[in-house]
Amino acid sequence: MLRVAVCISGKGSLVPPLLEAARQTQKASETPETQMEISCVVADRPYAPGLKSNWAEKVPTFLIDRSRNLESISDRLLDLLRPRADMIVLAGFLSILDGSILKAYEGRILNIHPALLPKFGGKGMYGMHVHRAVVAAQEQESGCTVHWVTRGIDSGPIILQRKVSLSPDETPASLQHKVRQIEGPALAAALTKAAASLGEFMEGGCS
Repeated sequence: MLRVAVCISGKGSLVPPLLEAARQTQKASETPETQMEISCVVADRPYAPGLKSNWAEKVPTFLIDRSRNLESISDRLLDLLRPRADMIVLAGFLSILDGSILKAYEGRILNIHPALLPKFGGKGMYGMHVHRAVVAAQEQESGCTVHWVTRGIDSGPIILQRKVSLSPDETPASLQHKVRQIEGPALAAALTKAAASLGEFMEGGCS
């Protein structure tokens, strides 16, 4: 069974759709290689509301406080996840991963971005910053992108995208609300797709 770690920085609103996606794979298949489980959730901020959510009672949670040593967060995350996870999903995780974790989990880290990459990606483009930029550019559509994580910020191969239309009177706040409605289903679909493709790899062991 593919063990998936989810990394968050805030409410962890994308965790429930991922838990349900994992449950569906266990329900639909009797073959371990095509099943997945959310093995743990990791937050990088001690005040992340997600650590106190209802779903936190159903899955192990961990804290790697980025304020203590930002430079080593990737190494600390690798040490934590190596024995616990075969795959990583960055679900609103604001710390930038680098170094050895990218090599150790190459082709096994997913990220969701609140825009249609390659537009409005890169350093500093997260959360409301993205939606403000999209509205300011008078774009007619936006959405979310799930992609593989590589050394370049928001530059990895795209797995899937979901789109929303902007209205003439769109605001960053209203656009954020629209995008949030599609992020959960998009990330769940992308994870299910990615997990299925890693079945043979998982069968041979990947930790």
